[in-house]
Amino acid sequence: MKVAIYGQTYQDNAFDYVEELLDELDKVKSEVFIERDFHQLFKEKKDSVSYPTFTSERGLDHTFDMFVSFGGDGTILRATTFVKDLGIPIVGVNTGRLGFLSTFKKEDVRKVIQEFEKGDYSIIERSLVQIHAEALDVEFGSLNFALNEITVSRKDTTSMITVETFLNNEYLTSYWADGLIISTPTGSTGYSLSCGGPVIIPTAKSLVLTPIAPHNLNARPLVISDDTEIRLRVSGREDNHLVSLDSRIASLENGHEITITKAPFTIKMIEYTSESFLKTLRNKLLWGEDRRN
Repeated sequence: MKVAIYGQTYQDNAFDYVEELLDELDKVKSEVFIERDFHQLFKEKKDSVSYPTFTSERGLDHTFDMFVSFGGDGTILRATTFVKDLGIPIVGVNTGRLGFLSTFKKEDVRKVIQEFEKGDYSIIERSLVQIHAEALDVEFGSLNFALNEITVSRKDTTSMITVETFLNNEYLTSYWADGLIISTPTGSTGYSLSCGGPVIIPTAKSLVLTPIAPHNLNARPLVISDDTEIRLRVSGREDNHLVSLDSRIASLENGHEITITKAPFTIKMIEYTSESFLKTLRNKLLWGEDRRN
């Protein structure tokens, strides 16, 4: 088995769980690569650590069986910028807080390998969205995609912006709001959810348009087919607005046309039988629990 390990964790005992994973991988004679900066952090804790490394530019290819991310959901979002369209299945070990994507508890890290070896998992393909805007080509380059959402929002002002919105070249509406979120099913449990958007099963062929604090109060989240082409044009009192792709952000001058479509590739996520999406919903959102008792 060939495994890549990546992390953005700074908890004092986090590397103890990385060591447990490495020990389990050693038992099955795995070939292990660690992301260069994470490897350096690990060496500062334990000088004897020495593994081949990789970066976002080199070292990864389609021969890897698994990409293990240590951290929270934000770490997995950054992990996608390493994996890109290589098709390497990703699994997250949660050393963060909520963790809709990083579902494995760090205390159960050995099960990541044990259950994989037993075949107690399935591969779920997560769709992404990508952005096209000539003025952003230099800013985002080949990383013009997002697993969770693409968001346009106001910048350097308390004034709202107007987001003129077209679906497949047909005018939808102009949102007068703090911004607009275009979310994938994966991102439906993130920023979109906190703004009143629906929860969507990861395999649904849908996108969600969720306005951020809309002034036109009858504006509601809209679920659309993921083969829809979305065009946006922002205006407002300030000259610029913000465009974010998951955790990556850029400033864009008002008036530029932004086109958003489904990306031509997917991100493969390992869903273990013991850690399904529905179980995660129950555990993270406390569905079915009655706090009155």
